[in-house]
Amino acid sequence: MPTEPDSTQDDGAHRVDRPGIEECTLNVLKMIGEDSARQGLLDTPKRVARSWEELTQGYGQNLEEIVNGAIFDEAANEVVLVKDIELYSLCEHHLLPFFGKCHVAYIPRGRVIGLSKIPRVVDMYARRLQVQERLTTQIADAVQSILDPFGVAVIIEAQHLCMMMRGVAKQNSVTKTSAMLGSFRSDPKTRAELIGILNS
Repeated sequence: MPTEPDSTQDDGAHRVDRPGIEECTLNVLKMIGEDSARQGLLDTPKRVARSWEELTQGYGQNLEEIVNGAIFDEAANEVVLVKDIELYSLCEHHLLPFFGKCHVAYIPRGRVIGLSKIPRVVDMYARRLQVQERLTTQIADAVQSILDPFGVAVIIEAQHLCMMMRGVAKQNSVTKTSAMLGSFRSDPKTRAELIGILNS
């Protein structure tokens, strides 16, 4: 079946083996008892291949490209918080989505980052096969490596379709994870200040 040639041009985008994914999707449709030749499924393998390319584009990105020099000298040394960043990722255990909100905070040590770059960092790691615990730590470590701030905190609140649609089928469960580095880990007052800002 694959009719669409693999896209391999070097334009900086993440590339997947589209024909291979199309073939696998076609086989899955057959193995679950579907008629892959019916009208509604004719283009499904191509759509799935394009979807996988988009959903895993984080593998084709790196921190240097994402930040793109948007780091600025600044005397600020109070908590900077980017709250309620929409997050969508794929659980690596069942290849089902998990989604929610990510909060990223840091205390500058003479340098700040362009605010739009923080959601881009979140997306870079989220657009890979993930577990929420690792995703939380990766974001925190990335901000730490970029800025070397006094402290970094990342909190993720997410719902997992692998728990909601299958298995225990708990539709209202929310998983919360956090990673605290530097003063957010060592200083209870600083951590309490962050929680106060989050709850305000």
